[in-house]
Amino acid sequence: MGQPDADAAALELLERATREFAPTVQASSLGPEDMVITDIIARHCLPIEVFMIDTGRLHEETLELAETMRRRYPDLHFTSTFPRHEALETYVGTNGANAFYRSLELRRECCNIRKVEPLRRALSGKAAWITGQRREQSSTRHHIEELEWDEGHGLQKVNPLAPWDEDRVWSYLRRYKVPVNPLHDQGYPSIGCAPCTRAVVAGEDQRAGRWWWENSETRECGLHPQRRT
Repeated sequence: MGQPDADAAALELLERATREFAPTVQASSLGPEDMVITDIIARHCLPIEVFMIDTGRLHEETLELAETMRRRYPDLHFTSTFPRHEALETYVGTNGANAFYRSLELRRECCNIRKVEPLRRALSGKAAWITGQRREQSSTRHHIEELEWDEGHGLQKVNPLAPWDEDRVWSYLRRYKVPVNPLHDQGYPSIGCAPCTRAVVAGEDQRAGRWWWENSETRECGLHPQRRT
């Protein structure tokens, strides 16, 4: 499937979501895949809101990209969702600011406070959410489908770029001159919170730089639970 066909298929799925699963929102990490999806939404004036989760530990480059987005897409409904201050205060006061390095349980608790709970609030009342997940990204994502039921949140999950490879993503970004995070040029294909993200080396998968101190099977934050078989 060539790039124009892939673009059309992604647009068709997004348009279907607006018809069948309204209201639909995009949860954006501002990664390359999410920037592709946001650009499609904006260029085709789709009635889809976009939000990012500002965890309080993002790279400065990520926050600057969010401001660039607001300037580039002035008609886009783009908002930020934040963790609850009280939960963060309790976690940091009890465990320390960087407790997530000490154990998987503490890391998951941090992700739950900074990402999972804010996502749950942002998805409340929505019928579907759009993600930038791709099957090629890591071993934990090989199973994803373009359209699947999210049991945990009780709504449809739409993954319009699930079958895309990395070349297809970057070809789109170059063609439409979509802004991206400058950290990608420094070896960061997948970017999350600054303390939990490092550059990858040749031969590693795209998400190897996320929670690199853990076993590869645990390297998800809880936003996208693995399917049980």
